[in-house]
Amino acid sequence: MTQKIAILGASGYTGAELVRIIATHPSFEIVALSAERKAGQQMADVFPHLRHLDLPPLVKLDEIDFANVDLVFAALPHGLSQALVRDLPEHVKVVDLGADFRLRDPAAYEKWYGAPHVAVELQKTAVYGLTEFYREDIKNARLVAGTGCNAATVQFALRPLIAADVIDLDDIICDLKNGISGAGRALKENMLFTERATDVQGYAHGGKHRHLGEFDQEFTEIAGRKVEIQFTPHLVPMSRGILATCYLKGNAETVYQTLVDAYKDEPFIIVLPYGQQPGTGHVAGSNYCHIGVSTDRISGRALVTCVLDNLCKGSSGQAVQNANLMLGLDESAGLTMAPVFP
Repeated sequence: MTQKIAILGASGYTGAELVRIIATHPSFEIVALSAERKAGQQMADVFPHLRHLDLPPLVKLDEIDFANVDLVFAALPHGLSQALVRDLPEHVKVVDLGADFRLRDPAAYEKWYGAPHVAVELQKTAVYGLTEFYREDIKNARLVAGTGCNAATVQFALRPLIAADVIDLDDIICDLKNGISGAGRALKENMLFTERATDVQGYAHGGKHRHLGEFDQEFTEIAGRKVEIQFTPHLVPMSRGILATCYLKGNAETVYQTLVDAYKDEPFIIVLPYGQQPGTGHVAGSNYCHIGVSTDRISGRALVTCVLDNLCKGSSGQAVQNANLMLGLDESAGLTMAPVFP
């Protein structure tokens, strides 16, 4: 049975990535693509690498007839999904790739995003979309909130360790390197090639990054007590990819075995042999996540490094993984493509 799919915000990076993935999906058919500023254009005009595909034209949101749509991917700027999802027909399932439904507490949402939530009742029903940890809830959800790409990377490294109580919860430091595409496709002076090509720069220092709201929510729930991590992200001159290095207090071999046990049956999470470290180039363009564990020179400390593609496993690939579950399909459908290397 073919599922009818609409992609809202198709002219952004995550929208284009959704199209690329769905193009070879055995059960999905794209029936509508929206892009407000580029409405009336063809996807081939906006993304020439998709020229070979037979796709509907880009239209404005209010031109889409959702009566024959089974599932919507909302790849919209933060703040736009709330009212939109509220007004969709009840039969339409939604995977929101933005931040609008990630935080369950309306007060937390307002704290991190600077405005009240306008669809609080929907916010309460949304399932957090970290597939490997919310799988059963996602299967029965109408609305799934995709995680932040940075948030997903760090959580894959830490969630099993927090749950197993094998690390010091008051001594967690995460250093993250993020590709430029994580900042989106909108024109910004500080994202010009000449500004970024030979520069590495931290941002959102001192606990200002919005993904900290996700860490606070998820890690505190797992531990049953307040958990706050130190987290500093950096922009590095690469198009896509995230590398998170987590500095932890705990026995490295125990940390390693805990991660091996947690992910042994997961199709997209690969824990490398002990002592090996992953690279972003090993997962580019794929829905895979690689994790490495090493001993630190300081006794009683461990290094956990996690990499994924921010546009795929960190966003659009994760979204398709969730949609597969919501529609009763094989979770891996359309997602087993190998990484692109070099």
